[in-house]
Amino acid sequence: MARGSLIVFEGLDGCGKSTQLDLLYEWLCERGVDCVKTREPTDGEWGRRIREMARSGERVTPEEELAWFVEDRREHVREVIEPALARGAFVLSDRYWLSSVAYQGARGLDAAAIQRASEAEFPDPDLAIIFEVSPEEGIARVNARGGVGEPVFEEVEFQRRVKKVFGQMDRPWIVRVDARGGVSEIHQAVLACVRERGMVGD
Repeated sequence: MARGSLIVFEGLDGCGKSTQLDLLYEWLCERGVDCVKTREPTDGEWGRRIREMARSGERVTPEEELAWFVEDRREHVREVIEPALARGAFVLSDRYWLSSVAYQGARGLDAAAIQRASEAEFPDPDLAIIFEVSPEEGIARVNARGGVGEPVFEEVEFQRRVKKVFGQMDRPWIVRVDARGGVSEIHQAVLACVRERGMVGD
């Protein structure tokens, strides 16, 4: 059986990646494609710890934060991503190790070192879509949607540093999509990215 495809959705907080993941998931499922929708941080032990920290506003050291994300990712890859890829499924992940490079890099850690370690341990995505929006617009969207905030991450100056790191990433499987348009317009851009790589037909 052919191995499946891993597509990850990345970008600043408020960039619209989660909405676009849901739309692609629905589009694939309507066409009978075996598809798994997942996210990082996960709902596992480490993922819950990360979310609680982010929502509390009580920071841990950048090194400890990165260690939590890595442990969560190890569990995620072992229990969700690899089994699904092995059976030939599409895996759509809302964030992956690119976010650790960008976010913990923005915390002051060595982004290049995080990327090297991640590439050595975890499978590369077949496609990583970085949704590009300004930090100001992203935070405005986060505030407008309400719900439980994550003050540890949702701060404009920090998001500017995250954007800079995302902007420096360069791999053949990375594409960038302008996230300032309408939801439907961006969805069509996502479909174009997937089709151009021969992952799906019409």
